[in-house]
Amino acid sequence: MSCSENTNAQANDPLETLDDAVAAAAFRRLVRHLRHRHDAQNIDLMGLSGFCRNCLADWIRDAGFAGDKAEARALICGMPFDEWKDRYQTEATPEQMARMTESLAKNGGSH
Repeated sequence: MSCSENTNAQANDPLETLDDAVAAAAFRRLVRHLRHRHDAQNIDLMGLSGFCRNCLADWIRDAGFAGDKAEARALICGMPFDEWKDRYQTEATPEQMARMTESLAKNGGSH
């Protein structure tokens, strides 16, 4: 799908009619849920859905968040990312890495 086709598809998506305040509330709920469920490892999220906390941080920057990558990750994680990693991130297994690679291929070049 080309960029112009993707833009047209988004313009015709009923999701675009969702009120921004409602969308923002849902996004905040998702982020708080992920903050609570730190047992859901980023590698597993990537393997299942092709996105993780770091992707959300990238997406808010793409949407206009003025902070840098570290600030965006801290906003999503509720603490500096290095602290989050030290507390909650486990070593990825070869199986998790393979699932992530397979899942990312389904993203069609974007995440």
